[in-house]
Amino acid sequence: MPRRKQTNGGISVFKGKQAMLNLAIFEILSKNSPLIIYDITKLVKEQKCFGRLKSNIIGRRVKDLVSQGYLEKAGIRDTKPGPQGTLYQLTTRAQVALYYNIVSREKFLKEANEETLTAELATLKLFLKKAQELKSPHL
Repeated sequence: MPRRKQTNGGISVFKGKQAMLNLAIFEILSKNSPLIIYDITKLVKEQKCFGRLKSNIIGRRVKDLVSQGYLEKAGIRDTKPGPQGTLYQLTTRAQVALYYNIVSREKFLKEANEETLTAELATLKLFLKKAQELKSPHL
């Protein structure tokens, strides 16, 4: 039986082996932010499909998401067992990825009103202008 194709808008953070775990971490941090890795692990393990997942896997995933620019350090907090724990929160990039995962670009184009489309167009133009400037800097 062939695999079902995922329709997540093509965002790379929600593709591959770690897609479900990334999404779970993003959803947890969007509701309860900022959190330390221990708290993230506890909330992820409460979900049905992640109950048997080891805590070091979740910790590694959080640190990978920090290095990819989806999570950021938001401070430190004292913990009962000993050293201080680093608090993590979603970056703007992660919040946009989460919204694009919920609403496909196709649906957005079909259902958005004129004002929203105008704002999106201005944002895309600005992005493309900045990308073009980085590509061919003036000497």
